[in-house]
Amino acid sequence: MDEKATLTISPDKPQLTRVVCLLLLVYFVLSSLWASNELQTPSFSHLADHCTNTVSPISLDEFLTRQKSLASTLYDLRQSAYVTEPSANGLFFANVSTAQWRLSERPLLLIITPHLKDGEVHPKLSVLTPKFEATRAKLLPIPSANSSDIEWIEWPEEANPYELAVTALTEQKTGGTIFVDGSTRHFIVDGLQKALPGAWVTAPPAEIKQLRERKSKTELEIMKCAHETTLLAIREVHKHLYIGMRESEAREMVATALASAGLSNGGCLTLFGENAALPHGSGSDSLLGQADFALFDCTANLLGYQSDVTRTVALPTTAVSPLNRVIWGHVHITQSLVHRSARAGHPTGQLDDIAREYLRRRGFERYFTHRLGHGIGIEGHESPYLVGGSQDIIKTGNAFSNEPGIYMEGKVGVRLEDCFYINEDGKAVLLTEGVGGMAKSPWVP
Repeated sequence: MDEKATLTISPDKPQLTRVVCLLLLVYFVLSSLWASNELQTPSFSHLADHCTNTVSPISLDEFLTRQKSLASTLYDLRQSAYVTEPSANGLFFANVSTAQWRLSERPLLLIITPHLKDGEVHPKLSVLTPKFEATRAKLLPIPSANSSDIEWIEWPEEANPYELAVTALTEQKTGGTIFVDGSTRHFIVDGLQKALPGAWVTAPPAEIKQLRERKSKTELEIMKCAHETTLLAIREVHKHLYIGMRESEAREMVATALASAGLSNGGCLTLFGENAALPHGSGSDSLLGQADFALFDCTANLLGYQSDVTRTVALPTTAVSPLNRVIWGHVHITQSLVHRSARAGHPTGQLDDIAREYLRRRGFERYFTHRLGHGIGIEGHESPYLVGGSQDIIKTGNAFSNEPGIYMEGKVGVRLEDCFYINEDGKAVLLTEGVGGMAKSPWVP
C-alpha cells in the first residue's frame, strides 16, 4: 500500500483525532437512542383488535327509518319537501356525501317528500341529476326498499334544473315550504326559489334538525368505538414520547397509530410547550422541552362517524412547574364538574356557564377563550353547541364534546376533551368510558 494513503492517528494530527472521537461519540449516542426505542417507529397493530367485530355500519332498515321519520315530520309540520346536496345530511338520510359525489356547478339534489297512503305517511325519494351523469348517479349507494322507489329526474345541459325539480314536489306552485339543508350552496337555494315563486325556501326547523342530532343506539356504538380507539392511540404514543422530539414527529406517530387501529382520516393537532397556549397552534415545529406539556387534539373517522379526544400530557421525567400543575388540575376539575352537571332538559348554554364560573372563582376565566363544546356525530363539529347564551335544550341521544381549556400566551396551554352522550335516563355517559374515561393526571392520560 502507498505509504501516503495510510490513515494513521498520531499526535501530529490532532484535528483528525478530534473528528474521529466526535464520530464515535455520535455513534454511541445514536446507538443508545435506538436501544431505548426513541428512534424506532413503534408498531401499533395491536390497536386494531379493539373494535374487531364489535360494530356494524348503519343498516338499510335504519336508513329507511330515518327517511320515514323525515317524511312524517314534514307531514306533521304541513310542509312540502326536504332538499339536500351530497353532504353530512345527505349521508344521514340517503348515504350520499361528498366522498361519493364531488360538488360542482351542476347540482345533484336529493329530495324527500311525504306521501299519505292507506292512512300512513311514506317518504318519496327523488334524485335530480345531470343527464350525462345519470348512469354514474344511479350507481350511488342510495338506500331504498326497492330500486324502483327512487325517482330519477335527469336534466340536460340546456335545461333549468330547478324547474325540472318542481316535478318531484307537491303543491309548491301555489305555496308551501321547502326545507333546504343549511349547508346547501346559495345559488341552489336561489334557483329553487325562482322556480317556486309561490313557495318559501328556507332552512329546516329544530324538529327536523333533531332527527340527526339525537343519535340511535347503532350510531352511539360506532361513536364509542371510534372514541375509545382514538384515546388508546394517544396513550400508546404517550409511551414513546421523549425530550427533544419534534411536534411533527409526534404528529406522524399518532397518525400511524390511528391508521393502525383501523380508523380513517385520522390526525392530531400536536402542540408542545407554549405553542399550546394558542388553541389551534402557531404553525411552528417545536421541540419537546424538559418542562413542557404536550397537547394532542385527535380526530378520526369510523364508518362515517367522527371522534374527538384531547389530552395534555407530561413525561415521567418532565419538570412540571407548580403553576402548570395547578392549571392542569383546574381544567380537569372543570371538565369533571361539567360532566356531572350535564342533564337532559337543561339549556346547552348552562354547561358553558358552569365551566366559566368555576374558572372565574379561581382567577382563570379570561384564559378560557373558546366555547366549552360542540355536538359530534357524522361531523366533528355539529349542532347543538355548548356555548354561552345558547337556549338549545339538551335531549336524550345528543352527543357533545366537553373541552375546557386554559391558555396563557407565551407560557402554557392545557386542554382536556372527552365526548359524552345523554342516555335514556337523561344522564351524561362518556364515549371513552369503556377504556377508563377521563385523564387521571398529566402522566396518566
